[in-house]
Amino acid sequence: MAITEAARLMLLAPPVGRVRVVLDTDTYNEIDDQFALVQMLLSKERFDVEAIYAAPFFNKRADSPSHGMELSYQEILRLLERLNVSPDGLVHRGVTDYVGAQKQAREAPAVDDMIARARAGSPDKPLYIVAISAISNVASALLKAPDIRDRVVVVWLGGHALEWPHTIEFNLKQDVGGAQVLFDSGVPLVLVPCKGVTSHLHSTVPEIERHVEPHGSIGAFLAMRFKEYSSDHLGWSKEIWDMAPVGWLLNPDWAPSVIIPAPVVTEQMTWSIDRRRHAIRYVTFVDRNPILRDFFLKLKAFAEAKTS
Repeated sequence: MAITEAARLMLLAPPVGRVRVVLDTDTYNEIDDQFALVQMLLSKERFDVEAIYAAPFFNKRADSPSHGMELSYQEILRLLERLNVSPDGLVHRGVTDYVGAQKQAREAPAVDDMIARARAGSPDKPLYIVAISAISNVASALLKAPDIRDRVVVVWLGGHALEWPHTIEFNLKQDVGGAQVLFDSGVPLVLVPCKGVTSHLHSTVPEIERHVEPHGSIGAFLAMRFKEYSSDHLGWSKEIWDMAPVGWLLNPDWAPSVIIPAPVVTEQMTWSIDRRRHAIRYVTFVDRNPILRDFFLKLKAFAEAKTS
C-alpha cells in the first residue's frame, strides 16, 4: 500500500530527541565519509547507530563496484578499531553491483539488515537511513520490501542543486537507475544536494592539523587521509560534503530546508520538475561552521576521555 502524503509529511518533519540511524557509505572512495562516520558515532546524545553498510563505488580507486564495496568495508573496520567500537553485528557488506537501468534489486547482507531494522520500527519511530554514496543498497531494499516506506526516512547526499544545469554528481551518476527508484518510490526523502548547496563545506590542512590530528589515533588517521589526498596543499581545501547529512540530523538549523515536489531524474542526469509529484524535503544551504565546530569538540572530548 502506498504511503499517504499526510504520513509522508509527518515523517519529513525534523526529528526531535534521539533517533535510530544507519549509515550507508562508500567509505574508501573519498576522505569525507570517514569524517561523517566518526561524527555520527561520537554523537551518542542524538544517534542510536544501529548499523553501518558498505556501499559500492567504481573509479580510479577501485577495480569494480564490488571491489569498491570491499575496500569501503575494510576502511570502516579501520575506523572502528581506532574508536574502540566492535564491528560485530554492526558492519555489513553491501551490494556488489548497481541497481542499474533494469531497476533490479541486488542481494546483500546490508540490504537484508536494512529491511529488518526498518520493519522493526514504526511510523512514529522511523529508521533514518543516512546515505552518502551511490544509493544501490537503499534502492535494493525499497525494491525488495516496498512496505518499509512508511517506517524509514532516507537522508541522501546526491545530485546537485535544482538550479544547476545538470545533476551529474558522483553518487547519482554511479547508479542512475537506483536514484530513479529512490525518487519514484515515494519514500520520505531528505535530499542534500552537492554543488550549489553543500559546495562550501570544505576544510584545510592547517585547520585539520590544529583541530583533528592531535586527538588520538582516530584524529591522526583522519588527518593522514585528508593530507594524503593531494600532494600540493598550497591554497588547497578539501570537500568534506558527506558531513552535511549528519549535520542536518544533528541540528536542522545547520542545514535549512524546504518541502518541494520530488524532482524526476532523467536518463541524461538532469532534474525535471512535475509539481504533481509527492513531497520531499530539500536542503537549500549548509552552514559549515557549526557542523565542524561540533565535530572538533566531540573529537577532542573523545581523545581526552581515552587518556584520562
